[in-house]
Amino acid sequence: MKPPAQNSSVSLLGAISIGIGGMVGGGIFAVLGLAVELAGGATPASFLVAGIVALLTSYSYAKLSVAYPSRGGTVVFIDRAFGVDFFTGTSNNLLWVGYIVTLALYAVAFGNYAQTFLPDSLQSAGIRHLLISAGIVLPMLLNFLSSSLISRAESTIVGIKIAILLLVVIAGFANVDPARLAPETWTSFSQMVGGGMIIFVAYEGFELIANTAPDVRDYRRTLPRAYYASVGFVIVLYVLVAIVTVGSIAPDQIAAAKDFALAQAAKPSLGMVGFTLVATAAVLATLSAINATLYGAARLSYVIATEGELPGFLKERIWNQPLVGLFVTTVLALLLANLVDLSSISTMGSAGFLVIFAIVNAANFKQAHAVGSSRLIAGLGTLACAFALGALVWHTLQTDAAQLWVLIVMVGIAAAIEGAYLCFWKAPQANGRVTSSPSAKIDAAAR
Repeated sequence: MKPPAQNSSVSLLGAISIGIGGMVGGGIFAVLGLAVELAGGATPASFLVAGIVALLTSYSYAKLSVAYPSRGGTVVFIDRAFGVDFFTGTSNNLLWVGYIVTLALYAVAFGNYAQTFLPDSLQSAGIRHLLISAGIVLPMLLNFLSSSLISRAESTIVGIKIAILLLVVIAGFANVDPARLAPETWTSFSQMVGGGMIIFVAYEGFELIANTAPDVRDYRRTLPRAYYASVGFVIVLYVLVAIVTVGSIAPDQIAAAKDFALAQAAKPSLGMVGFTLVATAAVLATLSAINATLYGAARLSYVIATEGELPGFLKERIWNQPLVGLFVTTVLALLLANLVDLSSISTMGSAGFLVIFAIVNAANFKQAHAVGSSRLIAGLGTLACAFALGALVWHTLQTDAAQLWVLIVMVGIAAAIEGAYLCFWKAPQANGRVTSSPSAKIDAAAR
């Protein structure tokens, strides 16, 4: 693997900002109310458990990013470890599906928070779905016209949302009632862990650091520090936000404001000004996250096609952009966001990324000697993701077994896409599979 150029432009602070921005991009605004509903007073512990799984996985990402610095990121890690075949193709397609699910999650959060600015006369399901759709279509148009328009403001938006969340935490601690966090308010251990895994999607964004590896200065030292610092910071932030939310608002108030629980959490200490600040931050955060995720998802389909795991037409670039992948991603995200409820979307997203992260940890375990990793930590990461996925499936089985079909369909779609590609597209054009990753082509095209 060719090392990044010496004039790389992303500093340690920049890489940390990418990781934090990816994680606090909309997930916490979307799933906080759901987490409290599931875990009760144990919500801070649920976020901590999910964060530990993310932290273990960040070790594998750090090692693999240093060994294989490429804009292909996760796709390249999996293909380097296991070759290019049906399994890896399905895994990488599942990552693409995961991006689509995340887009839907962010769009639902955008719609929920944007609706709080409308008068009661416009509070309807139809208006909400219109806002959800606008939250996807407008960023898609920005990507089509100028993908850098919001990207140039991304650092500012990250700073605004972090500042507002810290303000909510600092101001809210004075209103925390310890009784609301007492063990007797906790749900069962299995529900706490299962609930924590449903909101795991709020942590997935740290993997975006991998895609910037070729642009990172002194990447061998910078990348590991960026992963650990960003994940560690977000764990602490999420736990503190959960403490303030659960500790300062009565359960019935949280239930009534589940779709915008974080804004409601700001009211006891900051009044309507706090509510409005958080709602504004949520709208900005989710909109910028949708823009960035659309940008990444469109290029992800390009990367997978370049790896020889999706049809070649997804590699076609119109006006130097992979617009086919952008349009396909947009349509699927629109359908998902408008037809599936928030709980199912969150479950799908968390399950998908737990599967992908388990595979990345396994890739690190397999490549431990080549990349200089500890097999013990890589193995723990693999087991942690597998256990977390099992807890999520068990929790879903106990609470809403029908949602398991949603998970099965999600994995089935990823496998069907790869199977159809191999049978009807790849096979007629080649006698064998490519076993080496053309990551240099990916990086050159991404420039």
